[in-house]
Amino acid sequence: MTQSDNSSQLSEEQLRAVLACEELLGYRFKDRNFLSEAITHASVANSRLLSYERLEFLGDSILGFTVCEYLFDTYPDWLEGELTQVKSNVVSRESCAQIGRDLQLETCIIVGKGVGSRGRVPKSLLANAVESIIAAIYLDGGLEVVKGFLLPLIIPKVDETIAGDFATNYKAELQQYAQKRYGVPPNYELIDARGPDHEKWFKISAKVNKKSFPPSWGKNKKQAEQRAAANALAAINNEEIPYPED
Repeated sequence: MTQSDNSSQLSEEQLRAVLACEELLGYRFKDRNFLSEAITHASVANSRLLSYERLEFLGDSILGFTVCEYLFDTYPDWLEGELTQVKSNVVSRESCAQIGRDLQLETCIIVGKGVGSRGRVPKSLLANAVESIIAAIYLDGGLEVVKGFLLPLIIPKVDETIAGDFATNYKAELQQYAQKRYGVPPNYELIDARGPDHEKWFKISAKVNKKSFPPSWGKNKKQAEQRAAANALAAINNEEIPYPED
C-alpha cells in the first residue's frame, strides 16, 4: 500500500492530526494508519481494536528493551539492582508523560468529549499515547529506526536519574526505617578494602540497632554504602540480597 493510498483512508481530522504529529516527531510514516491508530483514544475509535491500546502494549516493551540495552552497554560494571532502578525511573508513567509534553504531543491526540481535548489530555493518557507512538514507529520503520528516535529522548532521562536521588535512595530508605523503628540512624562499617589506591574497592556492611546485615563491595565508599543499605533493606523484608559480597 502506498502512502497516498493509506492517507486517503483517513478522515480530515485524522489526517490533520497525523500531519501535525509527524512534524512534532520529526518522522514521516510510510503507512500513516499506524500513527493514526496510535493517537486515537478508545473514546472516539470505531472499536477498541482501532484505538491505541494494543499499540501501547507493544510500545511499552520496545521502550523497556531500548532502555535496558542502553544501560547494559553503557554501564558494564553495574549490577542488576542498579540497572533495574534506573530503568524503572526512565520507563515510568511520569517519564513517558514528560516525553509527551516535551514533544507537545497533546496537540495531536484525538479524544472524545469528557476525556479531554486536543492540547489538554490527562497525564496518564499522554503517557499511554507515547508508548503507542513508539510502537507505531517500530511497525513502520523497524527496530533501528525506533531506537534512533528514542535514544535522544531517554539518554537525558538516564543522566537525570543518575545525577538525582538514585545514588542515595537506599540509604535514605534505610535511615527512615531505622529512625522510625529504633530512633537511631544506621551505621556503616568498613569490613575490607582491596586494590591499588587508584582502583580501590571497599567492602561495607550496614548496621541497624547493633545488627549487621550482609556486606557488599563497591568501587568507592559511597557506592559500597549504597549497596550495603540495599542489602539491609532486602534482608529486613525477607527478600533476595541484591548485592552479594562474592
